[in-house]
Amino acid sequence: MSRAENRAEQTRAILERARAQLAEVGPAALSVRQIARDVGLVSSAVYRYFPSRDELLTALIVESYDELGDAVEQADAGVRRRSDLDKRFLAVCAAIRDWARANPHEYALLYGSPVPGYVAPQTTTTSASRITGAFLRLAQESETAGDVLGAPTGAVPPKGHQALGGVHLALETTVADDRIVRWLMAWTTVFGHVSMELFGHMHRGILDYDTHFQQVTGQLVADLGLTG
Repeated sequence: MSRAENRAEQTRAILERARAQLAEVGPAALSVRQIARDVGLVSSAVYRYFPSRDELLTALIVESYDELGDAVEQADAGVRRRSDLDKRFLAVCAAIRDWARANPHEYALLYGSPVPGYVAPQTTTTSASRITGAFLRLAQESETAGDVLGAPTGAVPPKGHQALGGVHLALETTVADDRIVRWLMAWTTVFGHVSMELFGHMHRGILDYDTHFQQVTGQLVADLGLTG
């Protein structure tokens, strides 16, 4: 085995053990020393791969965002007719929920309580933006298709337009403010619903999560005016 292959194998082993620790103790209690013992290294050796606990957390965050990004992009690409914006949106929403349910601890790392003392660096942005990018691409295509938003939306005032400045910069084509607002609402609704379900806040209130999620996302399709 070459040096590069050995390094890649050790890096993979450290990350896999770190992910297991997320499930056992949570990200705030992540222990480099314990991870080192579990993979048969001294703690100083782990620091040759990840110079600090924060860099290890960052690697876990990037890996998790990329896995979710893969799931979302594959779901979108899997819809046979690219013009079926309603089906593409529903596929993206289902992929987010399915990944979260299959990887609850990684989802919590991304969208749960912040890890005390940890500040995510800019290097996480590219991976994180893959998920929001899927929503923004659909928003742009909906604008191009001339889809009419399904419920009255008040005019966005100049101050509201300025507040959306970061989103406008991320868009490749112009999208009206009222559509951006509605798509941001859809994005936060999907993640809010998944978080409420995953973290147990709808326990005993919702008796069939699958059916309820279909109802919520179906309503979002109507609100966004998506057509197939």
